[in-house]
Amino acid sequence: MLGITSDFVLIVIAGLLGGMLARALRLPLLVGYVVAGVFVGPYTAGPTVVQIHDIELLAEIGVALLLFSLGLEVSLRNLQPVRRIAVIGGPIQILSTCAAGALAATYGLGMPVTEAIWFGAMISLSSTMVVLKTLSAKGVTSTLASRVMIGLLVIQDLAVIPILIILPQLGELDNVLPKLARSLAIATAFLLAVVLLGTRLLPRLLKLVLAWGSRELFLVTIVATGVGVGYATHSLGLSFALGAFVAGIILSESEFSHQALSDVVPLRDIFGLLFFVTVGMLFDPQYFLTHIGQIVFAVTMIFLGKALILGAVTKAFGYGDMAPCLVGLGLSQIGEFSFVLARSGFGAGLLSKPTYDLALTCTVLTMALSPSVSSTALPLGRAWRAWRKSAPAINTIELPKQIPEKHVIVAGYGRTGRAVARALRAAGIPAVIVEVNHPLMADLTEAGFTGIWGDITREEILHAAGVECARMLLLTIPDQNTVHLAIERARHLNPVLILIARAVREHHIGELRKLGVVAAIQSEFEGGVEMVRQALVRCHHDEAAALQILERLRSELYSLPPPE
Repeated sequence: MLGITSDFVLIVIAGLLGGMLARALRLPLLVGYVVAGVFVGPYTAGPTVVQIHDIELLAEIGVALLLFSLGLEVSLRNLQPVRRIAVIGGPIQILSTCAAGALAATYGLGMPVTEAIWFGAMISLSSTMVVLKTLSAKGVTSTLASRVMIGLLVIQDLAVIPILIILPQLGELDNVLPKLARSLAIATAFLLAVVLLGTRLLPRLLKLVLAWGSRELFLVTIVATGVGVGYATHSLGLSFALGAFVAGIILSESEFSHQALSDVVPLRDIFGLLFFVTVGMLFDPQYFLTHIGQIVFAVTMIFLGKALILGAVTKAFGYGDMAPCLVGLGLSQIGEFSFVLARSGFGAGLLSKPTYDLALTCTVLTMALSPSVSSTALPLGRAWRAWRKSAPAINTIELPKQIPEKHVIVAGYGRTGRAVARALRAAGIPAVIVEVNHPLMADLTEAGFTGIWGDITREEILHAAGVECARMLLLTIPDQNTVHLAIERARHLNPVLILIARAVREHHIGELRKLGVVAAIQSEFEGGVEMVRQALVRCHHDEAAALQILERLRSELYSLPPPE
């Protein structure tokens, strides 16, 4: 017991140092965790984790908790707009990537055909863990491109089930269909049972726990639900993490989802650290140095090939502008389920040691490099658009018959945009609302607002909204990449346009002000300021002194002077 305890302490301390180093270098935390794993792994000198297998088992809990929290955040209603590309495009992407990877491994790396097929299957899966961490750090989990990525990741995770059935049977294809049908039937029946029981019994259980007034017991119930359903799916030969994900989705439709997510996040982050450190422990620097040419070729082809295939699939399903680039580069890494496939193939004697080592090394490197690669999506997309110098027009709904001059353009009709639109109408200021989510257009027009369906970053849409004669552009959307691009396009068409934008994170404020935004608003901060004001009013605090306190709070955050 002392062995695993000391290993856990070593991993947490190494993860802390690696995270601090990553933050100092302005890299994602997960990169620091992976580097920490390299230094405490069995292939490097210095302090070394001893009970590697036990730590890997704990790391699997981290994957399950991450997918459980993802399920809590992802509402099935929110994934409705991307169901077509997920259900149809997901399998197309997996098969295309598998075929391309197998061909590249056969002719470029000299692998036997059977091992090349295994290798192609491994690289066809992306990392849910890495992608969610990256999207969460950027604050863009609710954007359309992010929903496309999450939808494709869900299908990839589900695809692990048939892949694990088919690949070991490559030499006995006569029996694969009955086995596949049986496994899929068991999986479907079990998942339906989980959904039915979860929607009927789980809310009642949680209400009972809350009636006892114990927050601690509520947390235990939530975690037990996630890992318990995961273990049940694992016992039936399915994925542990998949069961946890399904449990999270069921709970997300209840009134308890927000508190459950808030409670489980600290546990998720600690166990997630274990996962990324164990990923780094698989990296063998000696193997990398002796096979550097082969590894660099494989990693480059993986990033390039997956980005092209995923971008093409995204484009083929009607997602334009920056979405193909964001989705392609965002999902271009290899995922954690590739470890499962690699171990299964190696344990069954279907993968040789060199192929196994190459697969593990490529997986570790692509996961570590993924945040940096995905961050190039926006600059590459801009360069591509500049090189093409034109883009196909976007189909919109019927345009407004008349655009008033000196009006305000509001980008987005979500909760923030809806409040802004109502306030402008109450003030008698003419406004045109641009919304890319077509279902929201019905709410917009029903409320009597002037609206245009389209992407605010497209010049055609800006022209249609009358940006040349507008006095102001309010960007209420959370995706900072979209905001940056919209600012550049709008400034080009109307240099004197007043720009006000939403900042998701505090560091976004300075970035937006440098782009010419006169006011960058951090909505969570403003909500806190209003709470302080209400508290001071209820405490009968002096009004003038209260205003000074609030102004001091705002000046500390919005310290950058406005552009001239």
